[in-house]
Amino acid sequence: VAACYAAVGVISEAIGSLPLRLYKRGDDSRTPADDHPLHRCLHREPNAHQSPQEFFEWMTAAMLLHGNSFARVIRGWDGQARELIPLAPERVTLLRKADVIGGYEYTDRDGKVERLLPAEVFHLRHRAGADPLVGQSPIQAARAVIELAMAESQHGVSNFTNGTKLSGIIKMPGKLKADQRESLKQSWQSQYAGAANSGRTPVLEEGADFVPLSMSLEDAEYIAARQFSVQEVARIFKVPPPLLADLGQTSYSNAVQVNRWFVSHCLGRHMSAWEGAISRQLLTDAGRRLYYPEFSAEGLLRGDSANRAAFYSSGIKDGWLLPSEARRLENLPTVPG
Repeated sequence: VAACYAAVGVISEAIGSLPLRLYKRGDDSRTPADDHPLHRCLHREPNAHQSPQEFFEWMTAAMLLHGNSFARVIRGWDGQARELIPLAPERVTLLRKADVIGGYEYTDRDGKVERLLPAEVFHLRHRAGADPLVGQSPIQAARAVIELAMAESQHGVSNFTNGTKLSGIIKMPGKLKADQRESLKQSWQSQYAGAANSGRTPVLEEGADFVPLSMSLEDAEYIAARQFSVQEVARIFKVPPPLLADLGQTSYSNAVQVNRWFVSHCLGRHMSAWEGAISRQLLTDAGRRLYYPEFSAEGLLRGDSANRAAFYSSGIKDGWLLPSEARRLENLPTVPG
């Protein structure tokens, strides 16, 4: 379903493009913890085969499609996470002890089964369903919506494959033998069925009469139903329809507001889930009291050039923003003095 593919793509690509940094708490300030092993893992190189953008995008997409995404955690001698290696979610099984996850069982592509401790697996969950320990994807939660969109797509393919106009029955004045019926059907399909034969004039013999039965695509409001399916998919993923290329209700004037709505009401949940999972699973008890991860979404919220200029001007005039800080937000070099 194209709308589902687009919704998963726009969310996972946005999460993958946002910078995630590890910060160290101070009295009244914070500083980037560039020297922490986890910062290097999250911000520079999660593993030997993926960039941070590729890792976060893949993990987020897997979580949206399957409800859960997993990564093997490689720790150093000090217990700090040094590497995160994604695991295919369909090959991971949770090992339960009552209401506690006791471990994970992973089957590799060669069929070898390996058991991993909870501390060896990073587990990212979507909104929990009936089971609080296992995530449920939007596709699982709204299965009927996806099935309807698939049925509409298959209906369109079938219509254009079999011909969009000549749908009905061929009525004969007498009774046909089995071989005659089959021969007539094959002859009709080879000459008049399919998009390539659409509009051809049929030639009927021996009193045969063609009686149309099915409604046309316009009568069935097929196009309107397809558009509504896009809106339904947008609802279950909480993505504004314009970001799924449904531009019926958008304009240049409200495009910025749509983008802000997407960041606040859709990406906000996923960023918070990532930050909480990283803090809980990848930082030690002592580390959680001193360090915390945070996405930087300012780039998506700054708006157009005119709005940014007014925002900076107001901040500098009122004294809570320095010109050097405004230049830094615009990725401009610092001017001495």
